[in-house]
Order: sequence, then structure tokens, then C-alpha cells
Amino acid sequence: MKLAGKVAVITGGGTGIGKAIAVACAKEGANVVISGRRKDKLDAVAGEIGSKCLPVPADAGSAEDIERLVNSAVRHFGGIHVLVNNAALLFAGTAESHSEEEWDNTFNVNVRGVWLLSRAVLPHLRAAGGGSIVNIGSVLSTVGARNRLAYSTSKGAILALTKAMALDHAAEKIRVNCICPGIVDTDLVAQFSLDANAVQQRIALHPLGRFGQPADIAQAALFLASDDSSWVTGAAFPVDGGYTAH
Repeated sequence: MKLAGKVAVITGGGTGIGKAIAVACAKEGANVVISGRRKDKLDAVAGEIGSKCLPVPADAGSAEDIERLVNSAVRHFGGIHVLVNNAALLFAGTAESHSEEEWDNTFNVNVRGVWLLSRAVLPHLRAAGGGSIVNIGSVLSTVGARNRLAYSTSKGAILALTKAMALDHAAEKIRVNCICPGIVDTDLVAQFSLDANAVQQRIALHPLGRFGQPADIAQAALFLASDDSSWVTGAAFPVDGGYTAH
């Protein structure tokens, strides 16, 4: 029970990586608060986990929703010890093809939302005597990719935010780290209809020969959320099947 007595807030918790992290944290004793835009997905996860899970429909890009999410977590479970910033948007595009709306929506959720939620949670982590913020970045936090300009730029910003916050709050025993996944088999990836050839091309980017699964990322998040990583902060963890080893 690595997270016994802890409360973890996880955005994008209704599907994919967020769901896997919520399930893993609950199995290790945490009470989990999951947020997302689709109430039906959140309710399904809460039904699977049971009373240790509080679903709170919320848009990670809305300051009002973030405030309500944090207040709900504290009111229901009494505090917050772990935050996992997982919610994200991904639009394909280049500097010329992206619309201003795509750019703004990407940064509103992927960067501004992470900052706002982290800021809202900090007083509660401080009151608990410390805690852990786990940001879900991407391999594109550190390397480029064609046709992913807004997403890559936003994930690069998340890595910079991680390092800056780690320095700002280390003395308070608040650790901030970033997981950088490769391509993971989730709804976010499935929105791009790929033919068999395109799928094989993308798998080939990963020397271990497969896409990641949400559980692969969940195990890394569990390590960073728990005291197993008590001397780790400001770090970027590639969980990418070797993608960035080239």
C-alpha cells in the first residue's frame, strides 16, 4: 500500500492513461479524484474502483472548473497529496496549417490548465507537509515530430514548467516530475485514423517493437507519486519503448 492514506487528483481520468493511473493509485491505497469532460466515462471508472473514487466532471482548461475540482477533493477526502496533470488536447498541424483556435485550445488545456491546477493544489500539498505533482508530458517534450507543432510546443512548455516548479517548491518537500511517454494506445491516438502501413511505421519508431499501454505509464506515475521517489524532483522520465534513444 504505497499510497495508503493519500489523496490523488488525476485529470483526464475517465479513459486511457488517466484511468490506468487512477486504478493503480487506488490499488495502492489512495483515495482518487478523477476529472474529465465526459461524465459517463468518469462514472464508469468510479464504478470500477468503488468508494475510494470521486468523479468530478471538469474541463482542465476552465479556471472555474479547476476551483470546483480542488474544493470537491478537499471537502470529500480531507486534503490532497498527489496531483497528476494528464488531460491534454492533440491537433495535427504545422505553423501554416494550425488555426488560431487549435493553437489557443491546445495551450489553454495543455499548459495554462496545468499551471492553474498546480497553483490551486499547492496550498493543500503544503498543508500536508509535502506531496507530489506528476505532469504527463511526451517524447515531444524533448524531440520534434512532423505535423505536431502546437502539441510539441505545449509539451515542451510542460517540461520547462516541471523543472521550474521543482526548484521553487523543493524546500517545501513538494516534488514535481514529468513523464514523457512515447505513442500509447489511447483514445487520443485513436482519433487519427491510421492505415496498417502507418501503424507499422509508428511502431518502428519504438525499438521495443510495440506501442505503449496505459498501464506502462501508470506504473511510472505510481513510482513518482509514492515515497519510493522521495529523492526525485525536476526529472523527465522517458517511458517510450526506446523512442528517444535513437
